[in-house]
Amino acid sequence: MFYTLAIVTAILFLIIDQITKYIVISNMQLYDTIPFINGIMDFTYIHNTGGAWGILNKHTWILVVFTLLAMAICVFVLIKYARANKILFFALCLIIAGGTGNMIDRIFRGGKVIDFLEVTFIDFPIFNIADCAVCIGAGLLLLYFTVDLIKERKEKRAKGL
Repeated sequence: MFYTLAIVTAILFLIIDQITKYIVISNMQLYDTIPFINGIMDFTYIHNTGGAWGILNKHTWILVVFTLLAMAICVFVLIKYARANKILFFALCLIIAGGTGNMIDRIFRGGKVIDFLEVTFIDFPIFNIADCAVCIGAGLLLLYFTVDLIKERKEKRAKGL
């Protein structure tokens, strides 16, 4: 049941990502801002031709190759190892969903990823729902490795190593 929930959650992230991007494209002009939560978050429509924080700007083919490689590794680990751990499974599902959402943009929107969530109380790049999925997945991946490391150290102590 848990694995089904993880897959459904990932699919929902992907669907919501694409729907929100469609809504933004259909209802806003490029660089328009709509206040959302005063002093916290606005909707600001931009095109990101780079990766996170605009790195590799206008190098779409490198980003596509890197994303495909990262997603292939995630799928491999998901198939080979993730069924043994729920956190790892959930993390990889979210990372794959987020990567897919932004890959759709890169391929079908001329290398431009649609970003629109702007945190206004700090200086932070504008992002989208796919980015949220990747970040949540990465956070869960960090949690998985931390828990695994703690468990491994406890086992070594118990064995007197």
